[in-house]
Amino acid sequence: MGLDLIVLDDARAAAERAGELLAEAARDGGHIALSGGHTPGAAYEIAARLQPDWSRTELWWGDDRCVPPDDDRSNYKLVVQTLLERAEVPPGAVHRIRGELDPEAAAQEYDRALDGVRLRLNLMGIGPDGHAASLFPNAPGLHEHERRAIAAEAGLEPYVPRVTMTPPMLANADCLLYLVVGEEKSDAARRAFVEDPTDETPASRIRARDGQTIVVLDRAAAAAI
Repeated sequence: MGLDLIVLDDARAAAERAGELLAEAARDGGHIALSGGHTPGAAYEIAARLQPDWSRTELWWGDDRCVPPDDDRSNYKLVVQTLLERAEVPPGAVHRIRGELDPEAAAQEYDRALDGVRLRLNLMGIGPDGHAASLFPNAPGLHEHERRAIAAEAGLEPYVPRVTMTPPMLANADCLLYLVVGEEKSDAARRAFVEDPTDETPASRIRARDGQTIVVLDRAAAAAI
C-alpha cells in the first residue's frame, strides 16, 4: 500500500498526531510496538492521556539496548515513565527485550516470543544517518529474512549492543508509523521517503507489508522533501 506523509508545524504537533494514532490503536486492541527517543516519549504521554485503558493491547519494542531495564539508556524505561506509569489500566501484556542478558540470548528469546505476532501498529523513528530501529546503514541484518529479532551492533552512541526486530518483522504491521522531527533529520527523511530504497538508508527499505505506512514530520524534518 502507499506512503502517507503528514507534515505539521512543529515537533509538539507531530507528537500529538502520533499520540492520537497510538491511542486509536490502543482502543482497537492488539499488538503495538514502540521505540525510544524524546519525541516518541511525548507521544506516549499524549496517548496515555487520550486512552487511559490499554488492557486490550500487548506492547513490544522495535529495538532496545542491551542494558538493564532501569538503565537511563533503556527504551523500556522510557515507555515505563511516559506511558505505563500514566495509563490508568495497564496493557494485557508487556513483552520487553531482556537487555540484561547476553545479546544473542536476548535476541533468541525475543525471536521466539514474536512467533505468530502481527502488529496493529509499529511506531518507529529514523536517525540522522537514516537508521531505523537498530538497523544501521549497510548492516547485515537488513538482509535477515528468517528471524524476527537479532542482536545488532550500535552505529551511533550509545555504543552498546542492541536487540532489534528484523525488516520482515518491523514491516509485519497493519500500520507502520514513522515519527520524524528536527532539521537534523531532513536529509535522512528525503532519502528514506522520497528517493529509491538503499542499504545506505535502512528506513527506506522498511514499509508496512499488507498495511499502511504513515510518516508524521514537523516542517523542519520535511524541509528537504
